[in-house]
Amino acid sequence: MAAHRKPRQRSLSGNTARTAATIALAGAATATGFDGTSHAEPQLTPTQVKAKVDKLYQEAEVATEKYDGAKEKADAAEKKLNTLRDEAARKTEKLNSTREALGYVAAAQYRGGGIDPAVQLMLSDDPEQYLDGAEFADRVGHRQTQAVALVRRQLREIEQLRGAAHIELTSLKSRQAELGRQKKTINGKLDQARRLLSGLTAQQRAQVGDGTAGGTGRASRSSTTARGALDAPGSSAAAADAPNSRAAAAVSYAYQKLGSPYVWGATGPNAFDCSGLVQAAYSSAGVSLPRTTYAQINAGRRVSRSELRPGDLVFFYSGISHVGIYVGDGQMIHAPNPTAPVRLAPIDQMPFAGATRVV
Repeated sequence: MAAHRKPRQRSLSGNTARTAATIALAGAATATGFDGTSHAEPQLTPTQVKAKVDKLYQEAEVATEKYDGAKEKADAAEKKLNTLRDEAARKTEKLNSTREALGYVAAAQYRGGGIDPAVQLMLSDDPEQYLDGAEFADRVGHRQTQAVALVRRQLREIEQLRGAAHIELTSLKSRQAELGRQKKTINGKLDQARRLLSGLTAQQRAQVGDGTAGGTGRASRSSTTARGALDAPGSSAAAADAPNSRAAAAVSYAYQKLGSPYVWGATGPNAFDCSGLVQAAYSSAGVSLPRTTYAQINAGRRVSRSELRPGDLVFFYSGISHVGIYVGDGQMIHAPNPTAPVRLAPIDQMPFAGATRVV
C-alpha cells in the first residue's frame, strides 16, 4: 500500500507574509469597529456642551430644592427635639424635688416606729395632746398620698416626653439621611457640568458656561451696593411700580444683591440659591416665605403673565424648580447657577411655569 503522507505546509515569507498580516490587521480593525470598543468619545461642540450643562444645572437645582425642603424639616425636627428634651429635664428636676420631700416624710415615719395608734393612745401621758398629734399625722398622711400621686403623674409625663423625643429623633435622622442623598446628587451634577466646561477654551466658557445666552449680562456687586439699592439702574422705577411698599422693599433688596454669588442651600446675606434669594428679599420686607420653590408658589395669589408687577415671584420648569423676582419690562432678578451670580435676566429665558403675588 502506498504510504499516505501529510503534505508539508509551506512557511509564509516575503510578500505573502506581509499580505497575510495586512489582512489580519484589517480584519481586527473591522471587528473592533463593529463592537465599538475603539471609538473615542465624540467631541462635543460648544452648543452641545451648553445644552448638557444647562440640563445638569437644572437637575442640580431640582435636587437643591429637595435639599432645602429636607433641611427645613430637619431644622424643625431638631428644634422640637430640643424643646422636648428641655421640658423633660425640667419635669425630671421637679420629680426629684417631690421624691426628696416624700423621702423626708417616710424617714420621719420610720423614726416614729410605726406603733399602732390605739396602743400609743393608751401609753400616752397626755391623751389629749396625743389626739391633737394624731390629727396632724392624718393630715400629713393625706399630703403624702397626694405627693405619691404627683410622683406617678410626673413619671407618666416624663415617659410621654421621652417617647415624643424618640419620634422626633427618628424623624431628624431620616431628614439628615435625605440631606445626604440630595447633597450627593447636587455635587454629582455640578461635577459633571464642571468636567464638560473644562473641555472648552476660556472664550467658549465665557460664551456658554455662565448662562449668558438670552441674558442681559451681570451687574457688578460694587456698582449696586456702593450706591444703595435704589440707585441701581431701573430699581427706582421697579420699586415705584410695585403693588405695595413690601413688594417694593423686596425688589430694592434684590437689586442690592446683584452680583452676589450663587451657592446652593444659601439664604444670604452674601450668597444665595434661587429660592434663598426670594426668601431673603421678602424677609427684609417683613414677610415670611417658605424655603422652597414648590412651597413659595403657593404662598400668595396666583397672577397671569400679563398681570405681572414688580415684586411678583416668577417660576420656571414643570417641576417648579426655579424662581426669580419680577422687576418689570419682562425682566427678573434671580440666582441662576454656580457659574453666574445674582443677575438681571429676561423671564422668557426659561420655560415659564407661573407667578405669585405674595402681598
